Amino acid sequence: MTTLPKRLTGVLALVILALTACDTQSPEPTGPELQQVPAPQRAVTTGAGTTEFVLTATRWGRAQRRAVQAAGGTLVFKHAGSGIGLARSSSPEFLASVTASHAFTSAAKDVMVQLITPTRTVTAQAVTPGDETYYPLQWNMQAIGAPAAWAGGATGAGVRVAIVDGGIYDAHPDLAPNLDAACSVSFVPGKSWNEDVGTLWHGTHVAGIVAAADNGFGVIGVAPEATLMGVKVLDGVDGTLGAVLQGILFAADPGAFGFSGCRRADIINMSLGLGAYRRDLKILVAAVGRAVNFAASRGVLVISAAGNEGLDIAHIPNALAFPAGSGNGLAVSATGPVGFAYGGTDFRRVASYTDYGVGFIDIAGPGGDDTLYPDDPYWYYDMVMSTCRGTSTPPYFSFCFADGTSIATPAVAGVAALIVGQHPGISLGKLKRTLLNTADDEGKPGYDAYFGHGFVNAARATGN
Repeated sequence: MTTLPKRLTGVLALVILALTACDTQSPEPTGPELQQVPAPQRAVTTGAGTTEFVLTATRWGRAQRRAVQAAGGTLVFKHAGSGIGLARSSSPEFLASVTASHAFTSAAKDVMVQLITPTRTVTAQAVTPGDETYYPLQWNMQAIGAPAAWAGGATGAGVRVAIVDGGIYDAHPDLAPNLDAACSVSFVPGKSWNEDVGTLWHGTHVAGIVAAADNGFGVIGVAPEATLMGVKVLDGVDGTLGAVLQGILFAADPGAFGFSGCRRADIINMSLGLGAYRRDLKILVAAVGRAVNFAASRGVLVISAAGNEGLDIAHIPNALAFPAGSGNGLAVSATGPVGFAYGGTDFRRVASYTDYGVGFIDIAGPGGDDTLYPDDPYWYYDMVMSTCRGTSTPPYFSFCFADGTSIATPAVAGVAALIVGQHPGISLGKLKRTLLNTADDEGKPGYDAYFGHGFVNAARATGN
């Protein structure tokens, strides 16, 4: 492979490459024979021996507050609608004490979670205003039939999508027009919703795939007129499950957090997760399912990344990847081409890293792949281009390639936004049915382990 097609040569001249994360964050895919999942994460501590705990209760009232105080703890937050709360204590007897109080249905130590990180990322820092500069590289939009959906008038206008992730760079010109800053929030202590670390800013990349503006510049999102809510629950790649729970609940019920002027999200995108054995974290797994189901009760669709370990989740006894496998949400697997720079159009090829499994995967989306790395000079064109933070030097924002199920998930969330935009007030059940029933049947006929109900199709989902 040595000759680049003419359709990409003009764009290539605009791209300055700088590898920002060349080492894989996860083990190389090993297939279903790997009969284990990541070990439970460490408990969350906040200094001076203080530990955080996730609590659930059938109701929150005086008895619950007294039980926390009597056990030597402090209540951090509670959400009456879901029954989920978070407490903090330095007492080694706290967990035993609150459990013995019978004021709660469950209690467990909070744990750390991580982004489902892209396997690799590449930054493109040079842009030329005047048109959608990088659209020719957005094979993912072509793969899902987004242009036909746009031509039919589907843009996601009036729809709200919460990006429960890391920070979103609100000054990025492709995101600023669609960001609702007043209804964005951070659950990471000491950090605002519009800050993060590194050059990618994962939440920024994800947000661009959902709703980068159609502004004659940079890239375009699947739902270019949807409204974005930034919900920061991670800093860099790490965060707490307690923060994730708060993020889900905030997106579904902002008024409960004091944001009375904010309308809830219609869709929640979560490109993060944790794999564990059910028996190890069963209480926390149940809490996540409870939060996802509360969101569903409010008509909010939670869409989550399946994971990048190459595991058959269905054939690992007692294993669960969550939040992808939690509650009434959807789990997304990934596909990606090989040799797009040379005319490759196998956009629906199963990605080398994606987790999969019968009964686990609901739908597939374009997440990219990097199988040509490092042998081919244009390997990165097989990944997905979107918005990112860039560096601290002008122009202070950038566009990046990345791949992973975390990158496929916002494509599905964007299509969901297009459906809601065309059918305001659509029920959650009908939204899910529309999304799944209009997906293209790929892989084995009917439902299968890699594609679930199929590959997401924006054109069919919007009737175009």
